[in-house]
Amino acid sequence: KTQFEACWALTNIASGTQDQTSAIVKMGAIREFIRLLDSPNAEVKEQGVWALGNVAGDSPAFRDLVLQNGAAAKVVGICNQSTLVSTLRNCAWTLSNFCRGKPQPDFRLVSPILPTLRKLLNH
Repeated sequence: KTQFEACWALTNIASGTQDQTSAIVKMGAIREFIRLLDSPNAEVKEQGVWALGNVAGDSPAFRDLVLQNGAAAKVVGICNQSTLVSTLRNCAWTLSNFCRGKPQPDFRLVSPILPTLRKLLNH
């Protein structure tokens, strides 16, 4: 419960200004959010996915940091294992944030998510 609440608080901060998102990125939150994706608790995983989506959606630089730290494979794994509609929606939204922005992300980092996005089209 504590992990979930702390992640939720940081998720909310990451949805604020770029300075706020930058502050949590500088404190190492990206790696912590990715670590939470391995939690046995489905709510913690989902909150970690949401947090990464907020960070990635803030700017191309933060998106690239999230991708370079291996978040795409973890989010794809959660998406492929989950049957919860809320988790699948959060995964789809986060994956879309991994793909957006100018300059565009390195295609080598986002191409592995394409089959999952295709699958979500039929969900």
